[in-house]
Amino acid sequence: MSVVDTIDELAIARRFYAEEVAAVAGLDVPAIIEAFAIVPRERFLGPGPWLLCSADGGQTQFKYRRTPDAHPRHVLHNVPVAIDQERTLNNGQPSLLATWMQWLEIRPGDRIVHIGCGTGYFSAILSAIAGPTGSVTAIEVDPVLAARARENLVGYPRVVVIQGDATTLSAPADVIMVNAGATHAQPAWLDALEEGGRLLLPLTFDAIPNTPGKGVVLKITRRGETFAATFGPMVAIYPCTAARDAEMNAALQRGFMQWKHGQVKSIRTDSHSVADSCWAHRDGFCLSTMEP
Repeated sequence: MSVVDTIDELAIARRFYAEEVAAVAGLDVPAIIEAFAIVPRERFLGPGPWLLCSADGGQTQFKYRRTPDAHPRHVLHNVPVAIDQERTLNNGQPSLLATWMQWLEIRPGDRIVHIGCGTGYFSAILSAIAGPTGSVTAIEVDPVLAARARENLVGYPRVVVIQGDATTLSAPADVIMVNAGATHAQPAWLDALEEGGRLLLPLTFDAIPNTPGKGVVLKITRRGETFAATFGPMVAIYPCTAARDAEMNAALQRGFMQWKHGQVKSIRTDSHSVADSCWAHRDGFCLSTMEP
């Protein structure tokens, strides 16, 4: 097989992969589909052969299948891929993250913060969506993963990798995407949002410590000095340790047991007593049934 044939074959595989992700995620945003077609996933996974995962977050037992060789086509499927099997860390299921990206309504030129960037693959996708006038700040608490992300993202000048716990943000953002389970949004995340800015985080409670938490994806939108809130699909994901609180964990567990999450309409950050409108209350971050 010639080099040209190999390049053509890989280009076709990347395009089919993007279409597969689009079909599963129900994508109708061309920029997202194109991003999955042009960003080389294998670059962010380490050397092959790779371990494909048959289950993502929400299960404590992961099943892996080793690819027969190191051809990139093997990871161009809508499945998680191990980046550190010993710690059960995966490059997540593409269609899941694509759904989140579509819900965030990313626009050309947006300033994006990606918290929990892992080895950088989805940060590269976000950068491609935001285009040449946009930017991505990719934050990863794990120093080994942050170093890998920094190396992998060489050649992506609009992406800056920061190793840290993301409890503080130094610049305004149009979009913040959190890639780990939180009980609440950090005040710095809310403060960083510009008018109309969108924050998406998996809002989860941990029934068993150090296992994937369960909950729903939460979208927060700044409207002046208030924050509109909408619950999305269910999710199970490993925790963002810097954004967890025992009081809110218990409040979320009680709220999800009632399963009336469609009532949540806003986030209240003001100091107030618990009221009937408080779906899950914590001082400084209350999920409220009140309009923003």
